[in-house]
Amino acid sequence: MATAKKKTAAASKTKAKTKAVTKTKTKAKKSKIKEGDRYQCGVCGMAVTVDEVCGCMETHDIVCCGKQMKAKKK
Repeated sequence: MATAKKKTAAASKTKAKTKAVTKTKTKAKKSKIKEGDRYQCGVCGMAVTVDEVCGCMETHDIVCCGKQMKAKKK
């Protein structure tokens, strides 16, 4: 009976991990950055256009001249 309890506990942990991964994946899909977004450097004026969104779970900063680039208004 002890092994049955261990298997049940392990199964519930696996389900919890699966739910956590699913939640993080849906957050990645709802990224603020979209294809075609433009960013411009406030120091030198260089502009960048997003060609492809990576879908990573963490946010990436676009840096130029040591400062984060700001979204360029369309």
